[in-house]
Amino acid sequence: MPTKISYPNWNNPSSHGRIEVVFAERSKEMGAYVIRKEYEKTLLKSFYIAISLLIFSAAIPFIKVLIEKKINSKKMISEEITLAEPPPIDKLTPPPPPVVIPPPVQQTIKFTPPKVVKDEEAEDPPPTQQEMENVQVSTVTQEGTKEEILPPENPVAPVEEDKVFSFVEEMPSFPGGEKKMIEFILSNIHYPPVALENNIAGKVYVKFTVDKEGKIISPELLRGIGGGCDEEAMRILKMMPDWSPGKQNGNKVKVGGIVLHIDFTLR
Repeated sequence: MPTKISYPNWNNPSSHGRIEVVFAERSKEMGAYVIRKEYEKTLLKSFYIAISLLIFSAAIPFIKVLIEKKINSKKMISEEITLAEPPPIDKLTPPPPPVVIPPPVQQTIKFTPPKVVKDEEAEDPPPTQQEMENVQVSTVTQEGTKEEILPPENPVAPVEEDKVFSFVEEMPSFPGGEKKMIEFILSNIHYPPVALENNIAGKVYVKFTVDKEGKIISPELLRGIGGGCDEEAMRILKMMPDWSPGKQNGNKVKVGGIVLHIDFTLR
């Protein structure tokens, strides 16, 4: 007849007697034995940790309020400064005399008769516009020189023979104007075969100088696109007729730095 085993708290899975009976013939090195044996301690420890976290979470707003009050109390601390009373007013002392402001001094500028001198010999330069703003013109009549100053025989400044201008009063131009120049280019240009085969298109920029006779000299390629288009643009430039030369002070002059672009467009 089997022996009836009776332990207190037998219905409690974590009771010590029940754990010993269950693991009597089993290895106690197993994790289940340790978990059941330490179950009550683990449960109690978890309960205390949960209660502590709950209390700390509830106390956070109060701690924050206390810290803000402490910071604000430091900011409100100030020192009380006592100002000394002003000295009494003596009614017998007469008031100081009023300050009289003198009228502003009007400056005058001396005007001298003009005299043609070299730059390095000039001693007294004429007044600037800024100096003329707040001055009073003198009413004293100045006697000028009685020598008659004649204008130069040739008022137009001579033009240097070999000087190349960038901008002049009358710029060089193609005979007939820009419209005739475009017609000339379109009637003489040949699209290079290499550029056609490789679908090369764009603008070729050339620079040149127009001399006193209107001839194009010193042609130069500024920017090309290759495929034979650069050489074709230079060929067209050299084929052009003489231009109308540029003029400065009525004299024909050399004008350089003229830039022309020739378009190569595939259709």
